[in-house]
Amino acid sequence: MQDRYFSVDPGQKAAARQLYASVKDLPLICPHGHVDPRLFADPDYQFGSPVDLLIIPDHYIFRMLYSQGISLEEIGIHAMPPSKSPPIKRGDLPESTKGDHRKIWRTVCANWHLFRATPTGIWVRDELAEVFDITLKLNSENADAIYDAIVAQLKSHAFRPRALYERFNIEVLATTDAATDSLAHHQAIRDSGWGGRIIPTFRPDAVVNIDDAGWRAHIDQLSAAAGIDIHNYATYIQALEQRRAFFKSMGATATDHAALTAYTESLTAAEADALFQRALAGKANTKDVARFTGHMLIEMARMSSQDGLVMQMHIGSWRNHNPTIHARYGRDMGADIPIRSEFTKNLKALLDRFGNDPDLRLVLFNLDETAYSRELAPLAGHYPILRLGPPWWFYDSWLGMTRFLDAVVETAGIYNLAGFNDDTRAYPSIPTRHDVWRRVCADWLAGQLARGFIDEQDALEMIRALAYDLAKETYKLDEQL
Repeated sequence: MQDRYFSVDPGQKAAARQLYASVKDLPLICPHGHVDPRLFADPDYQFGSPVDLLIIPDHYIFRMLYSQGISLEEIGIHAMPPSKSPPIKRGDLPESTKGDHRKIWRTVCANWHLFRATPTGIWVRDELAEVFDITLKLNSENADAIYDAIVAQLKSHAFRPRALYERFNIEVLATTDAATDSLAHHQAIRDSGWGGRIIPTFRPDAVVNIDDAGWRAHIDQLSAAAGIDIHNYATYIQALEQRRAFFKSMGATATDHAALTAYTESLTAAEADALFQRALAGKANTKDVARFTGHMLIEMARMSSQDGLVMQMHIGSWRNHNPTIHARYGRDMGADIPIRSEFTKNLKALLDRFGNDPDLRLVLFNLDETAYSRELAPLAGHYPILRLGPPWWFYDSWLGMTRFLDAVVETAGIYNLAGFNDDTRAYPSIPTRHDVWRRVCADWLAGQLARGFIDEQDALEMIRALAYDLAKETYKLDEQL
């Protein structure tokens, strides 16, 4: 539908259509996401089945089906053997998922009505139509026909990841990579001579979260990757700085940090070392965990002020909330729940030290909508280092985006926003997600235009900024060319 997601008011719809037309063909800037760089390292990489491509990477699908009593086994996710306790990443599921994918697909299609009026339902419908030219509705009757149509197309060279990159008109795509990653796939992309721009993002959570069961092993991996014997806090910091420099040499422009809260605390070097030594000995307590994470957020801000990498903070997800699912299937299986977040007090220690630093940029994401107008917009509307990331995760939706713009623009304007990023593991959904954002912004600006808050020239400049310019500028993507 040409005018999908636009207002039913004829005047606003006409204005939205004009604004959208001005940006719909702009290249896609994808500065934060979780697409695996392996897709691009091999020029002949082929996706697996439709389940591999559209179901397995998508935790939104797991959670909805599970909420209706459909077991994870029914969609091919089986319990880990007791000996396999290491965490796994979404999209990198156990070998036991390699079952009857047609049967899994039929199960999902038979229950697709659960996704009506949800962002997942919109994304999958639109990507099937726009990417695969399939307009059949997902249901039991059409399941096999759709499955076969996708399989046939995936055999074509036109559906290789590199070919889709060109077709999607992606200008740059950032992956998210552990601090200990060798970035071998990124190096392979470089060595191949292909012109697509795939860049890494430095994600140190595994070596910062001292309460994680695998933290000590990750420290050993960090030591090996950096070539530094990590035996105290000072050598730990040296290793992190070394790895950041390596990521930057491979094209990275940003870091990413996930934390339950935005709490920050500045420790002395002696305090940090004592806490680090307790963690190495396995003796850190709950208070230690919060203090160390809070201190390391400040340390990462210090490093970003020095090396220029844009710092991202994703706040407010109680991850693996369901202990039964976590114990049986591992991490990141759709049981992540938002919590209430506070920023004004929690970020004070970091802002006191770096809030006015001209060399630091900090992009804030959060899952508590009540903080948008109360705290985040006023903070971003004052502190020069701050930008607000787009609506994230549960609010990456038409309503979530509209509420976000309503809540923050009056106080922060749009030029303290970071534009849009798709934050996806499901590669074919990228153009669809950007299209939803561009349509929502067009409709929202058309409303502002109709009410007389802005004029037509303002609206045209603002829609371009929201669709393209802000993301490119926020993440310093011109500086690495």
